Amino acid sequence: MRIAVARNHGRTGLWVKSGDGFVDLTEVASASPELAGMRDVVDLLSAGEKAMQQVAEITSAAGQVKLDELDLVAPILNPHAFVCVGRNYLEHIKEGAADVPRYPYLFSKFSNALNGHLQPVRHHDITESLDYEGELAVVIGRVAHRLSADHAMEAVAGYTILNDVSGRDLQNRDAQWIRGKSLDTWAPLGPVFVTADEIPDPYSLRIETRVNGELRQNAPVSDMIFKIPELIAFITQGITLQPGDLIATGTPSGVGLGFDPPKWLKAGDRVDITIEPIGTLSSIVS
Repeated sequence: MRIAVARNHGRTGLWVKSGDGFVDLTEVASASPELAGMRDVVDLLSAGEKAMQQVAEITSAAGQVKLDELDLVAPILNPHAFVCVGRNYLEHIKEGAADVPRYPYLFSKFSNALNGHLQPVRHHDITESLDYEGELAVVIGRVAHRLSADHAMEAVAGYTILNDVSGRDLQNRDAQWIRGKSLDTWAPLGPVFVTADEIPDPYSLRIETRVNGELRQNAPVSDMIFKIPELIAFITQGITLQPGDLIATGTPSGVGLGFDPPKWLKAGDRVDITIEPIGTLSSIVS
């Protein structure tokens, strides 16, 4: 399934792909009030497999609304955990002149940073080095604690796209990465959530990032150093993940930092991150 979260008549809710368009779950789920009241993918996944089956059954009618007609927000609005992986692509490590980690290099972004497709990314005046990072984001589908790598993929509900917007000067100046990664609007997510059954092999995917139409990042997901099962196993040895939690799996080379001179984002720039079959996540710097 492909699921979007959008605003409609002052209400935020789920829209599900059916046929060539999307249907409003609130309108088609009148017989299931627990579904009609869901605001985002976290609500849906927290309700369990039965809820997912109900959604699949009640959206058999053809959707009438195209994705580009929806006022999209992030498909995940308030995750319990938002775990990010740094330095997970070798060429990106080289362009940043950093060391290759022995273990996954983890940090976190906060929910305040989340925003959706075509929502503005704010160029806060406390940074002069605004950068982009196109990433595949894993969405957890069930409670995950002390999973082995062999069973880790059983906890994956699906995937979406993240722009891990970064303030490089803040990231380097501070003793940790909170301000450099988690300022308001610095985590565009979307445009949709795609269930894992539609992406049986995430390593067949490719990340392409364009800034004002110029191709900057172009790499296969298979280039990541620590693969998804390793990441989930590593994280869940001491952190219990919940349905709807996010794991951002890292970015390949081609970020603004990697150019000489660096190509920082400025007001008016457009960033388009494409990972098919998920789609394209677009952001405008304001």
